[in-house]
Amino acid sequence: MTPAKWNIDAVRAQFPALSLSVNGQPAAFFDGPGGTQVPNRVLEAVSTYLTRQNANRHGQFHTSAETDRIIDKSRHQLATLLNAHRDEIAFGANMTTLNFALAHALARDLEAGDEVIVTDLDHEANRAPWFMLKEKGVIVRRVPVDLATCTLDMTAFSNQLSDRTRIIAVTAASNAVGTIPDLSEIRQRTPKAILVVDGVHYAPHEVSDMRKWDCDFFLCSAYKFFGPHIGILYGKRNAFEALQTDRVRAQQPTIPHRIETGTLNHEGIAGAGAAVSFMMDPEGEHLDRPPEGGRERLVGQIRRMKAYEHGLMKDLLDGLDAIPGLKPLGAPDSENRTPTVSFTMEGCPAPQVARQLAERGIFVWDGDFYATTLIEQLGLSESGVVRVGLAPYNTQDEVMRLLDALERCQ
Repeated sequence: MTPAKWNIDAVRAQFPALSLSVNGQPAAFFDGPGGTQVPNRVLEAVSTYLTRQNANRHGQFHTSAETDRIIDKSRHQLATLLNAHRDEIAFGANMTTLNFALAHALARDLEAGDEVIVTDLDHEANRAPWFMLKEKGVIVRRVPVDLATCTLDMTAFSNQLSDRTRIIAVTAASNAVGTIPDLSEIRQRTPKAILVVDGVHYAPHEVSDMRKWDCDFFLCSAYKFFGPHIGILYGKRNAFEALQTDRVRAQQPTIPHRIETGTLNHEGIAGAGAAVSFMMDPEGEHLDRPPEGGRERLVGQIRRMKAYEHGLMKDLLDGLDAIPGLKPLGAPDSENRTPTVSFTMEGCPAPQVARQLAERGIFVWDGDFYATTLIEQLGLSESGVVRVGLAPYNTQDEVMRLLDALERCQ
């Protein structure tokens, strides 16, 4: 059962998209792993920026000064989310673009024979940039996955390490099956390597803590946690300052600006900061003023969201287990995973399942979600899998609707 003390009606009232109906039925958004819906305060932040603060940076006039203020404020808000300093927060087009830029910069300090470790659990956005380094003689090693549980083979990981290991690229949570690797253990085993973490799927559901993990770089996307389509890069100060990035002569050489090429998406940055404000106040108790409490309050609210989502997750997993021919992927319980479930249905390809659910106003994803290697190794690349993701605005009634609709798929 879902936990108490979560005002789901107050949470849902902040999301205009939840009033959508399809074929006479209310839309149920289980597509969050591909991008969550957006609350009013984010819409207002983007609109206010474009109508009252829109300008380029570093000018002597009001709207330019407002733009500088908004960007600085959003850096501070994202730093609060990640337990970092605002000078360690950079913005970019998206996580993938930022990660290619990061890999290109790090490559300048690598030599032929140096080694990079990636995992088969990861999204291609944290694999492809590192395989690119093979062009200069860098050796890329892969950590396999235990396909029964969709978890990393940590023994194999340890066996891949050597005195030439320079970079470890790993996900904080699988966007396909929700697996959460132990980043603290990975850091302990590789204290001298540069640790690059894909936190895109992790950040909406768990407490992100750069100081605890001691990672060098962490990437995430605001549109996965109730914000606009914009990417965010955390760089630990000493690692960030050592980056040899591509930039024009006029660009600020200091962090975080050194990797922010050209004019940024200012309205997206404004919205990203507002998304953190929503996470600090998900039930809208402080819409007339910023909520107090900083990092401590934010951590508490994220844990409340997690408790609510995992209550729904238990109902979902129990219901899926009761449907004949349906096979969930990953660990059998909700521990050490996000509230994301992928599955196959005997005799009903994933696109067909997703299409039939869509006709009933239930939105889920099908395919491989760019976790291409994992889905290939599971032998499911031909039609992919169905993915259901829970968000703090989903309800138990929606979960029951989903389970009922799945029983009717054919």
